[in-house]
Amino acid sequence: MVRRFISGGVLAAAAVGFLQSPALAGGLERGGYNIDLLFDTGRFTGEATATYVMPQRKLKNVEDTISSPTNPNLGSLGYKTSADDSESYWSPRIGFKAGLTDSLDCMVDYSQPYGAHTNPGTRWTGAGDNIETKVNSDNYALTCSYKFDAGPGQLRVIGGVNYLEMDGFKERLLIAPEALAFAGLPGNGIGRLDLEGDGWGWRAGVAYEIPEYAFRTSLMYYSQVKLDNVTGTVDLTQVPVGNPLAGSVVPVEGSTAMPEALELKVQSGIASDWLAFGSVKWTDWSQIQRIPFYFGGAEVTSLDLGYRDGWTITGGIGHKFNEQWSGAVSVTWDRGTSQEFGTQTDTWLFSAGVAYAATKNVELRLGGVLGILTSGSSGATVIDGEPVGDEASYEFGNDLVAALSTSLKVRF
Repeated sequence: MVRRFISGGVLAAAAVGFLQSPALAGGLERGGYNIDLLFDTGRFTGEATATYVMPQRKLKNVEDTISSPTNPNLGSLGYKTSADDSESYWSPRIGFKAGLTDSLDCMVDYSQPYGAHTNPGTRWTGAGDNIETKVNSDNYALTCSYKFDAGPGQLRVIGGVNYLEMDGFKERLLIAPEALAFAGLPGNGIGRLDLEGDGWGWRAGVAYEIPEYAFRTSLMYYSQVKLDNVTGTVDLTQVPVGNPLAGSVVPVEGSTAMPEALELKVQSGIASDWLAFGSVKWTDWSQIQRIPFYFGGAEVTSLDLGYRDGWTITGGIGHKFNEQWSGAVSVTWDRGTSQEFGTQTDTWLFSAGVAYAATKNVELRLGGVLGILTSGSSGATVIDGEPVGDEASYEFGNDLVAALSTSLKVRF
């Protein structure tokens, strides 16, 4: 019975670990950080994972809330009062783990933990708020653990460092092109902000494992990554009037930090060939409110996010069907990070995955997610004494998100 429980627990855990990386989370998080490969039982193990996420956020009842005699209300010009806001994206991860000694394991990995892509376009009534926004990230990490016997199991002490690169842009309509054409002026009225920055972070934690019961619990802390030197440009070459920098491209600079996070994971065998698992994660997104950017000591523009802290809670069950196949199902609740404005409301995700052990050293996984992006609205508010979100107001209903994941793990 014990031997069957061990093999069943290990194989079911393969599908379980696959589901514990959320396909969609609050703030700018995509795949986040993940160190599960560090616990793999192989001496040398490589893994590649790719997730394709398809959010379907739709905005409706949009109103242009800024207008002037020289910049007419976009609704009066026939711009649409609805828009498809979200874009699909890939979230890759590649890692390699080595057992350097019987007690010391190290892992290197590449991932894209953060990102965003909204693209409602130029012909919606909220174009003064956003035409297209895109954020990219590349993360390179080294994580090691040292394990030793403690009671019936083994205790691990975990630590590591990571280097994060980020870049992105935002475009919005500053002057309606119809107003420029009426005045006989060139340009399409679109302003663009381009940015890039990088920084270092660290992680530390502990884990306790009892292999014969397929039990493992881990507590990980991921530090802030300070982006102290975020640089870029503001391009107003398509905006000939209405701004002191009209018609020019100017360099800008600012600073921010990607948030710290704390994550608790637990899994345990509950019967022969059955495994239960769960996780709780807190992310300090509330530290990111308003990010100003300066030229010559004066604020030129800002990124207004106004986030609150994120909480992600997952629970599920895994099962071994036979010596080659196992599967798992889970439910995830992610608390929305938007407050008075923005579209990041609570999300519910329902996931299922299977793991196939093709050989002793080759493992394939496939997973799917179907989720609900809950309804809400967005409008003007104040952050740090400054008005934000006052370019447009809109509503959105309950929308769907879907995702597909595939993974290949090879042990040497």
